Parts: sequence; structure tokens; C-alpha cells
Amino acid sequence: MGITQSQSQTLPAAGGPPVGAGLVNGYRPLPGVYDEMMQADGAIRPVWNRFLGALDPLGSDQIAEAFDRAGRHLRDSGVFYRVYDDPAGGERPWPLAPMPLILGPEEWAGLRAGVIQRARLAEAILGDLYGEGTLVRDGLLPGAAVTGSPDFLRPLVGLQPSGGRPLHLYAVDLGRGPDGSWWVLTDRTQAPSGAGYTLENRLALNRALPDVARAMNVERLAAFFQTFRDELARLNARAEARVALRSPGPHNETYFAHAYLARYLGCLL
Repeated sequence: MGITQSQSQTLPAAGGPPVGAGLVNGYRPLPGVYDEMMQADGAIRPVWNRFLGALDPLGSDQIAEAFDRAGRHLRDSGVFYRVYDDPAGGERPWPLAPMPLILGPEEWAGLRAGVIQRARLAEAILGDLYGEGTLVRDGLLPGAAVTGSPDFLRPLVGLQPSGGRPLHLYAVDLGRGPDGSWWVLTDRTQAPSGAGYTLENRLALNRALPDVARAMNVERLAAFFQTFRDELARLNARAEARVALRSPGPHNETYFAHAYLARYLGCLL
């Protein structure tokens, strides 16, 4: 569903059952594993109250029907994920989880600040490798590993990037540690693979559960994509020039996201 920025929560009446109790009846978190929805003592985390309270009156049959509609929407839209280790280059439908990841405003603010800090570090390293080269010169990075990398573009050394910034998009794959803290699993600075799926997931969920979506004070995605589009337009200084999004091509596992994002932003692919 996304990220809720609501400061208020839908709370159960005094003496009544917990919000969403019907949906999670009999569910218990695994011992020693951080559970997104439920605390170790079996209590529902407060940030989930509003979502479960809106979902509970629908009943299991109506919820299943709603997610069937969402799944059909994704299939009809051609949303897929290419399986890299399939010799035949097979595709699998993009899965839409019935239960979303819900983050409260405080946790999201901390996560956002950490990702921004990491993006700035990545951009500073990239700028130095193609600029003054102090990290290699001072022995902080091994020069042989940098220049020997097939991804190192030697002709770009010393060139000033358009707009003065070498890194225009940054993404991370995140996971929870056993204690609930966030771990960065992968840094992604090349083809943007997450934004297209994020947008399509939001559209599918809004179609499947419009009333639930309206009940949640969800952080909007439009501002991100508008900023992205504006930045691309700013970099395009020549009127006759066209902005293009580079992709590894149809055999890449996240090619759908590249094609979808290029179409949404009005770019060449």
C-alpha cells in the first residue's frame, strides 16, 4: 500500500476486540524473527490499526476477490519479472502481496534520512573517481580495482557531468535485521528498477481496494515522479535534444519497469 504519514490511529473501543482481530485470528509471529505487523507478545503494532480496521469489515471472500482483480490488472498491463536463471529466459507475473508494508512517519523519516545520506556518499565517491581522484591517491580505494573494473569509463575522467551532478538516480534494496533495524542489501545506481513497479503496485491496489486506500493517509508518489521529470527537463538544455532512459534491454529481469518508467516520464527507451 505504501507509507502512511498519519499521526493518529484508529483504536479499538474500550473492552472491545483489537482492531482487525478477525483478520489475524490465530496468527502469531515466529520466535526470534522480526514481524512487521505484530509484536512479540502478539499485539498488533499501532501503525497497522488503521489499515486492518478498514480491511476487517470486508471479509476474506471480498478481500480475495479484490486481490484477484489487482492480479488481473497487473497481468493485463503486462507487468512481469524476467527470471535470470531460467535458460529459456522465462517470465513470471509480478507478485502483489495481499499485506502491504506499512511504515509510520517517524520510521519513514529515519529511513529517508539514511538513504539520502547514502546517496550523497555514493555521489561523492563517483565524483571523486572521475574527478580529482583523492580516494585512490590517498590509498582509501585500491586503484587497480577501480581502473580494472569493466564498469569504469576511462574516457569520462575529468569531464564535468551535465548539471554538475554525476548521479541522478539512486535506489536501495532494503531488508529487516532480526532486531527490526534496516539493512541495505544492494545499492542501485544504474538502470532504475524499482520506480516503475512501485507506481504500478500503487495503481493496482487503488483499483482493488479504493475505500481502504482512501482511509489511509498514504504518502503520494506524484511528487517524486514530477521532480524526476523536471530534473530531466532541466538537464536537457538543447530544444532539439531528447532525453533517453538507458536499459540493458528486454532480457533484463526488470525490463518492464524501465519501459513503464520511460513511457510515464515521456522519455525515449
